[in-house]
Amino acid sequence: MRPTIDSLKLPMTTRFCLRTLAVLALALTMSACSLFGHKHDNIDTMPVEALYNTAHNSLENADYTAAIKAYQRLIARFPSGDYNEQAQLDLTYAQYKDNQLDDAYSTINRFIKTYPANKHADYAYYLRGLINFDRTTGFMDRVSHDKEAQSRRDQGYNLQSFDDFAELSRRFPNSAYAADARQRMIYLRNVLAQYEVNVAEFYLFNRVYVGAADRAQYVIEHYQQAPQTGDALAILTRSYLALDQDKLAAQTRQVLALNYPNHPYLKDPKWPHEVATWRKMIPFMRHH
Repeated sequence: MRPTIDSLKLPMTTRFCLRTLAVLALALTMSACSLFGHKHDNIDTMPVEALYNTAHNSLENADYTAAIKAYQRLIARFPSGDYNEQAQLDLTYAQYKDNQLDDAYSTINRFIKTYPANKHADYAYYLRGLINFDRTTGFMDRVSHDKEAQSRRDQGYNLQSFDDFAELSRRFPNSAYAADARQRMIYLRNVLAQYEVNVAEFYLFNRVYVGAADRAQYVIEHYQQAPQTGDALAILTRSYLALDQDKLAAQTRQVLALNYPNHPYLKDPKWPHEVATWRKMIPFMRHH
C-alpha cells in the first residue's frame, strides 16, 4: 500500500521537540554572530562612551595592545570633547606600560601643548617625567636601582625628567603627584651629580686638570645638597694643586673639612685612586 501523507507525519511530541531544538539553534547562531560581529567591528561603530569603556577595560586588564588600538580609534573618530582628552592621557599611559616610550612621549607632549589648562595637567607633567626617566634607564637598572650604572649613561633624558618634575612642583605644588615628584628629583639630582663626578675623575686621571676642576665646580654650584658634593670638593682640591693654585687648593680643602670632616681625601691625599680601565675608557664628552 502506498503510504499516505498522514502516515508520514511524525508524532506530535517528536515534532514539538524538533521545533524547539530548531528555535534554540537559530537563537544560538544569531547570538554567536552578534557576539563575534560585535567583537570584530564595534570599534568602528560603537558610540564614544562604549568605545571609551572598551578601551579602559583593556587597559585595566593589562591588554595594552588592545587598549592602544581602541584609544587611537576613539581619538580619530571623536576629535574633540572630554572623552578625547581623557583618551589621550590613557593612551599615553598604555604606551608607557607597553614600553613604547617614544610614542608615549609624543602623545603626552601633544596633549600638554593642546590642553595646557586641562584639569589633569599635573598628571600629564608627572607622566612625562616618568617617560623621560625610563628612556634613560635600562630594565636591569630599574630593577636593581643601580644609580652607579645610571650615572654612566648619557644624562639627556634624566635632565628632561628632572625639568618635568620641577615644572610639576612649581606649577602644581599641591598636586597629589608633587611629593613623589620631589622625591624623584632628589634621586635624579644625585644621579646627575654622580655623572659629573665620574667625568671629573676621568679628566683628573688623564691629567686634564682644568676640565676636572670645571666639572667639580659644576657639581658644587648646581648640586649643593647632593652627597657627591664632598667628592667634587676633593677633586677640585687635587686639580688646584696640580695647577699650582695652592691658595685655592687650601681654601677648597678647608671647605671640604668643614662640611665633610670624614671624607677619605682628608686622610688620603691620593684619593680618588686610579679607577678601573673599563671605566676610564667611557667617553664622557658632554660639554656645557
